[in-house]
Amino acid sequence: MKKTWLELDIHVPSAGIDLVCSELAELGCEGVTVEERKLDTFVVPDPDESPPENYWIKAYFPRTGSQTDLKEMVKAQLLWLEPLVPGLLPLTIESRPVQNEDWAEGWKQHFSAVRIGKRLIVKPTWEILTPAADDVVVNLDPGMAFGTGTHGTTRLCLEALADLYETPPHPARVLDVGTGSGILAIAAAALGAKRVLACDIEEESCRTATENAKLNGVIDRIEITGESLDTLEGGFDVVVANILAEENIRLGTELTKRLAPGGTLILSGILEGKEALVTSAFAAFHLTGPKISRESEWICLQYRKEA
Repeated sequence: MKKTWLELDIHVPSAGIDLVCSELAELGCEGVTVEERKLDTFVVPDPDESPPENYWIKAYFPRTGSQTDLKEMVKAQLLWLEPLVPGLLPLTIESRPVQNEDWAEGWKQHFSAVRIGKRLIVKPTWEILTPAADDVVVNLDPGMAFGTGTHGTTRLCLEALADLYETPPHPARVLDVGTGSGILAIAAAALGAKRVLACDIEEESCRTATENAKLNGVIDRIEITGESLDTLEGGFDVVVANILAEENIRLGTELTKRLAPGGTLILSGILEGKEALVTSAFAAFHLTGPKISRESEWICLQYRKEA
């Protein structure tokens, strides 16, 4: 018997993609794609254009009730994000029923291998790829725990990590705060880290990160925990936190405390408009930096603790 799903098309400002996807997961969404425009429209892309300010999220829910009830439930859940996501309102949500085969395979066309820096490649498991001899490949399928290498914040962190492993000495101990899908922890282990501690307070994220670490054959070097940052022990050569600006600020003391002398702190999930807030807060910790990298409206800050 064919399974019927409800597909919701939700128009979202780029800065709200992470938050909206997280809320959809809480509501039972079992698949998402993020597109620059609806698939029933066609515009020839202009390579000189800036990245779009708004995207369409296609979310897929098992059909257990009416389309109207689902739309109203999703709308009610997303409305509270309005103070955090300027431009979210008025909230545009369209819906339609779809059969399983309409999307279970077709959505895969939106995901392909992404090269990060010189050697790191992040790819979905279904893509066949012949890597170069020194390439490092991370296999990761898009899922509800955010982080597939395609979003600007994730890519900025991956670029920063990959760069640290280009020249010795390579960081041996890495802490990934808010691991999500586990992509940053997995990349660090694949690049050469001897011990990686990945923490996330979301149980689903810990499960997903564990599965992904096993898939990539690095589970023996990654410890995944749901414990909060202030309970973790040890000093780390790299601490990476791909979380919101406000969370980076709130956790600033604990993040810097976990950084070993000579270690690198990588902060992302920060919108350009929040850059001054974060740099001002971290000035109090007397670190060297920041080195700033940018993609679209997102920034990544790198600090270093003196040896």
